[in-house]
Amino acid sequence: MNSSEVITEAIRQLSDYKQFKTLSHQQKEGTLLPSVDVLEEIVRLTRSILFPGYFGRSAIDRHTIKYHIGVSVEELYHLLTEQIMAGLCFSTDIEEPKAKAIDIATQFITHLPCIRERLATDVEATYIGDPASKSFGEVIFCYPAIRAISNYRIAHELLELGVPLIPRIITEMAHSETGIDIHPGATIGNGFTIDHGTGVVIGETAIIGNNVKLYQGVTLGAKSFPLDENGKPIKGILRHPILEDDVIIYSNSTILGRITIGKGAIIGGNIWVDQDVPPGARIVQSRPKK
Repeated sequence: MNSSEVITEAIRQLSDYKQFKTLSHQQKEGTLLPSVDVLEEIVRLTRSILFPGYFGRSAIDRHTIKYHIGVSVEELYHLLTEQIMAGLCFSTDIEEPKAKAIDIATQFITHLPCIRERLATDVEATYIGDPASKSFGEVIFCYPAIRAISNYRIAHELLELGVPLIPRIITEMAHSETGIDIHPGATIGNGFTIDHGTGVVIGETAIIGNNVKLYQGVTLGAKSFPLDENGKPIKGILRHPILEDDVIIYSNSTILGRITIGKGAIIGGNIWVDQDVPPGARIVQSRPKK
């Protein structure tokens, strides 16, 4: 066969629906997939609203802040409505996805003050917990943990409002940017901080209380995956750890399964934990006997 025939045969194989049906998305007429580029702009806009002066327009003072936030919120509302509608059309059959998207986008914007309050506790905990930090501004502007946590709090709110797909895209953006992998379905209290952060993994059903601190490389994962009659993992079960208030977990420790790490417990570095830990306990590696 000549090159033209070879290419034609490759096109035929690539177009064989049986070969790619699980990898293909057939769009409904008039609907589009969510756009990663637009979602990145939505995150940028949301950060500029939550942290005015640090992201977006820097020339903001108390006389102009209401105007600048108003402009950003208006733009956010329109972009978010469009993307939520794309997400709804992608995953579910909703008779009026535009009306639903408008309602969700409106609710999300009304929740922004609460998201900011939570993030303020995260910033404060990060600043207090790191002797190297010089100011709240340095924490907000430079620390990867705050970027990852802010993406998580945005995504978690959208997930709670019933938005499919988009929350996972937003947290994976932070994962790519920071190396911190937080599933949007996790539940995380106030005053959360991650020191350094690279390699941290927090699973979908993890529950984290208030004033919890993780170091780099910590995994809050699942111990095993129960299978159904067809040998496939059962979805939606509670499979990740619960961390109560004031827990500290040091670097590269792995916490697996639906276990509870009690209030005020400390897990040292490079520890494997798959059983409950009582409140106030200290779990560290044993030292070799001399």
